[in-house]
Amino acid sequence: MPIYTAPVKDIQFVLHDLLKISEQDIAGFEDLDRDFTGAVVEEAGKVATAVLHPLNAVGDREGCVLENGVVRTPAGFKDAFEQMKDGGWTAMDCDPAYGGQGLPYVMHTAAQEPFVSANMAFNMYQGLTHGAYSAIYAHGSDDQKQTYLPKLTTCEWTGTMNLTEPHCGTDLGLMRTKAVPQDDGSYKITGQKIFISAGDHDLASNIIHLVLAKIQGGPDGIKGVSLFIVPKIMVNDDGSLGARNGVSVGKIEEKMGIHGNATCVMNYDDATGFLVGEAHKGMRAMFTMMNEARLGVGLQGYAQAESAYQNAVAYANDRLQGRAVTGAENPDGPADPLIVHPDIRRNLMDQKSFVEGARAFTYWGAYLIDRAHRNSDKDADGLISLMTPVIKGFLTDKGFEYATAAQQVYGGHGYIEEWGMSQYARDARIAMIYEGANGIQALDLVGRKLALDGGKHVMAFFEMIKTFIKENEANAALHKDFLVPLKAASKDLQAAGMYFMQNGMKNPNNALSGSYDFMHMMGHVCLGLMWARMAKAAMEALEAGASDTEFYETKIATGRYYMARQLPATAMHLARINTGADTVMALKAAHF
Repeated sequence: MPIYTAPVKDIQFVLHDLLKISEQDIAGFEDLDRDFTGAVVEEAGKVATAVLHPLNAVGDREGCVLENGVVRTPAGFKDAFEQMKDGGWTAMDCDPAYGGQGLPYVMHTAAQEPFVSANMAFNMYQGLTHGAYSAIYAHGSDDQKQTYLPKLTTCEWTGTMNLTEPHCGTDLGLMRTKAVPQDDGSYKITGQKIFISAGDHDLASNIIHLVLAKIQGGPDGIKGVSLFIVPKIMVNDDGSLGARNGVSVGKIEEKMGIHGNATCVMNYDDATGFLVGEAHKGMRAMFTMMNEARLGVGLQGYAQAESAYQNAVAYANDRLQGRAVTGAENPDGPADPLIVHPDIRRNLMDQKSFVEGARAFTYWGAYLIDRAHRNSDKDADGLISLMTPVIKGFLTDKGFEYATAAQQVYGGHGYIEEWGMSQYARDARIAMIYEGANGIQALDLVGRKLALDGGKHVMAFFEMIKTFIKENEANAALHKDFLVPLKAASKDLQAAGMYFMQNGMKNPNNALSGSYDFMHMMGHVCLGLMWARMAKAAMEALEAGASDTEFYETKIATGRYYMARQLPATAMHLARINTGADTVMALKAAHF
């Protein structure tokens, strides 16, 4: 049976030693002292370990079932969902005007991580609801907010996002779902959507679908797409539930992983829908939901790797296999534990250095969202827009890679279901695909985000790195192990950007062929910056006489590993980018 314990100490380190959240000039951050955040994260960890984690394997084994038009979730899910609601975990950062607690998004992120690590499929029910809340909160009318947000805040009702259709995913301009205006201001929605996470279930009394559709007679392509609220059950004027809407489940998708989440084919047959925001501006409204979802999916990537890593460490310490080449370390036993072997250490260090760096990167992203929203900081908004495809793409690619790396530690035991390691790999795999496949994230980064506001935000990012290096050059320990490799990696990233500028105009394929490498290169540089900052924070804590010297020394050693063994990958990615499109596009389609 797999294990999971929330990494409370490390979460606290990121929040306070690295981000210093209680010292920030952001409304609401002044209340986020160590005692408060520690109590919240500790409690979230208890819920994750005691309530959600035992259901992870249950959900994987049982899956969801469609019977006579009703979707049933795995055993225990309904009770667990009630506990999540009763504990207020669904409402942490929601507006108090609608029953939320009004906490910063970074606090929501820190509390959500243990839930995702413990049971990713389960947490998606509330995660999608939070996204629906955000979209309506940002773009809905006052009446829509009053009608839907209080119930979405508490998860008495849950939410979904409906984009993909059988014939189109990324190219939403091809969608066929139509919306026909009615005399009362509503619309009749007709069409089919696929891959709808939490599309139907028995956890809530109503489900509020956010559906992209084209209004009859509107513009062609993506410019004609609008966003609609389509409730599963109609809501009466007094807030009570009325008649069943024209929404039904065609089937539950059979998937590689996340079996505990009901991924549905949704049929809309003259269903009543209500326009959100302006007509033909649906993508703008949906992207409010999608950008939040993409940070959440990035978190899913490393959170699955965290769980897998914890289990790999336990197994490596317990499993006796071979002898250390430098002499027996368990002389009284028949063999030494796996963890004595350098290749196992390499594998575990890869996992550990990624997970801890990814956590810092994601929480920094959440902090930027808070700064953007709470302080109306346009620079922070631009920076998180730049970082969003990197958080989503890089962290999910690597999250899957390291979930399988953890599986590798088990050898054959990792491949059979008895030990539960395959679930982490199978569940993590979807994060690379949904909310915009990672190839699309790379194209978004290179094709749109680098040039955003005239390149202002990527230049600000480079300046941020340059300033950090300059301010800390006198720190000898930091300089050699952290600043020198960070400077080299940043130069590689800048060189790649220059290549795109010089060669992308001549042939756009030169830029697009290198976009995936650029996303990974930027991901490494971001984690390199996080590790340099964390190393500085750990050194300062030790200098200040911190009692837990082992924790901080371990943090520094882990950072050194990342800077020495992972960050040099930027040179490889730059070399690939510099080859341009010729080798990528050399074959005709018929020759593949």
